[in-house]
Amino acid sequence: MYGPLMLLQFGQLRVLVVSSVDMAKEVMHTHDTIFASRPNLTSTKALLYGCKDIAFASYGDTWRQKKKLCVIELLSQKRVQSVQFIREEEAMALVEKIRKALSLSEGCCTVNLSEMLIATANNIICRCMFGKKYDADGCRFGELGRQIMVQISDFSIGDLFPSLGWVDVLTGQIKKFKATFEEMDDFFDQIIVGHRMSRRDPNKKDFLDILLQLQADGLSEFDLTESDLKAILMDMFLGGSDTTSTTVEWTMTELVRNPAIMKKAQEEVRRIVGKKTKIEDSDVDQMDYMKCVIKETLRMHPAAPLLAPRETTSSVKLGGYEIPDKTLVYINAWAIQRDPEFWEMPEEFLPERFENNKVNFNGQDFQFIPFGSGRRKCPGIAFGLASTEHMVANLLYWFDWKLPTNDDASLQEIDMTEKFGLTVNKKVPLRLQPIPYNNFIE
Repeated sequence: MYGPLMLLQFGQLRVLVVSSVDMAKEVMHTHDTIFASRPNLTSTKALLYGCKDIAFASYGDTWRQKKKLCVIELLSQKRVQSVQFIREEEAMALVEKIRKALSLSEGCCTVNLSEMLIATANNIICRCMFGKKYDADGCRFGELGRQIMVQISDFSIGDLFPSLGWVDVLTGQIKKFKATFEEMDDFFDQIIVGHRMSRRDPNKKDFLDILLQLQADGLSEFDLTESDLKAILMDMFLGGSDTTSTTVEWTMTELVRNPAIMKKAQEEVRRIVGKKTKIEDSDVDQMDYMKCVIKETLRMHPAAPLLAPRETTSSVKLGGYEIPDKTLVYINAWAIQRDPEFWEMPEEFLPERFENNKVNFNGQDFQFIPFGSGRRKCPGIAFGLASTEHMVANLLYWFDWKLPTNDDASLQEIDMTEKFGLTVNKKVPLRLQPIPYNNFIE
């Protein structure tokens, strides 16, 4: 209705919404440097150690050095492959949890798959980061992560009217941010102290071991302070848990709504795995159709429908308009990835559109940008995809899935309402009935 560029005035804050492929390319490629910074909002400053992380730090040398450190030391393809065993073990732990629920109910039950996926994604990222999982009774680590993803998206009065920042204290918003931050910060402190006091196996280094070693040896290109270290940990956790569980949740939702696609994906997975007792990375590598299913999920349900906000570092000409310095910029990936000019039947879930199609999410095809593009593209794509593909493959291999009431009407009435945050997951948890698959049937 309003075209590819929409300028909004929120109090004293200028907000530009970019909703076309051509304009997104201008922002993330042609003028990438000018649009490469992030706004320092009240929420991100309060929750992310004054924006000392990678995702929300201002553009500059320090940010480049932090990103380089994470890409080389924590998110490289070699590192992703080295934690293959963790993905395999946690995917099987998810399968066993579902089997246990079935056994307790004597073979017929409905499971809260959304809840199980969050726990599995948290366990994978926690083991990679800290060497152990934190899923004991009373542990709020995963819950805090999702809480932060929601609060990061909150605008404050002080963001809209800088001179009225004191109002956020009166409304209790600052207190809410502070309580969340302090609980997560205390959690990180306990883990860091535990790592420093324990005798670590040099052959089994987790992410935190690597960061602590770099800090102790002074080998990083910048002074890696305690706040820097914890801000990077926060990014790794938030980027590797909620986005993964959300993508798998939407994948399973769409597959249940489309039984023929579910059957086709399962047939591929079961043919490749055969009668093996576990699914390995080498199996997942061959699952081309399943990967098309995940791509189509990312197209229709990008984890971050509005990519993390950018901020202009100077005025710039865009689409014939003069965009001022310090303008907040949102890329509307949701709208771009449903643009009928680039996608045939964009509202239909059609994984086949990616078969023999070179369009990919590496940031070069601006009609498909679930991970962004340019300097601010998500550096953890390989890590997140590996976890997502492994979880989906195991769910499709070991179980058939149906709704508690499995008729045509109920398939179309699955509640698709979204719960908004930096990532957008289902508001109503996905509850499905698993039916065990006997992989030894001739």
